[in-house]
Amino acid sequence: MPQHIRSVAVFCGTRAGTDPAHLAAARALGAGLAGARMTLIYGGGGVGLMGAVAAGTIGGGGRVHGVIPEFLTRVERPHPDLAELEVTTSMHTRKTRMFELADAFVTLSGGLGTLDETVEIITWRQLGLHDKPVIILDINGWAQPFLAVVEDMIAQGFVDPSNRRLYAVAADVPAALGMLQAAPPPDTAAPPERL
Repeated sequence: MPQHIRSVAVFCGTRAGTDPAHLAAARALGAGLAGARMTLIYGGGGVGLMGAVAAGTIGGGGRVHGVIPEFLTRVERPHPDLAELEVTTSMHTRKTRMFELADAFVTLSGGLGTLDETVEIITWRQLGLHDKPVIILDINGWAQPFLAVVEDMIAQGFVDPSNRRLYAVAADVPAALGMLQAAPPPDTAAPPERL
């Protein structure tokens, strides 16, 4: 079966978290993307899980394309070994560029920014702005509170049950990589500027 996913945007934290499993998963995901010849598209930083996923990809001989807003270059310290680094003028531009460059999305563990990116890309899919795969990597149950909120919104009638199809959940890195490799060709719907 031909592989249709050539680039993957990874959303993840600028912190490593308290459980070492998150850092290990970030490195493994990066190495797995390199091994599958998929370009990593990510937020450009060299710290926390962001730095780990980039290092994993680079260490595996893969290609990394970072996108970072100028004001965060002093905080997230761009990784020094990126194939490409785009510096944008705003967070919105960063997210739009990551969307444009990616054939699929994977959410690793992270904080509020990671949740923001994840909810936005799922919402864009709900609105028909794209039909690219969205995978939530649930390392040691990290995503369970978020998934429970979605289920509660479904139960209360605010979200249609069919919206569960907008994302997939992977329990570990091999499962996420398998989903990416088995994904059908992405639909090239209109970019999010239509919003």
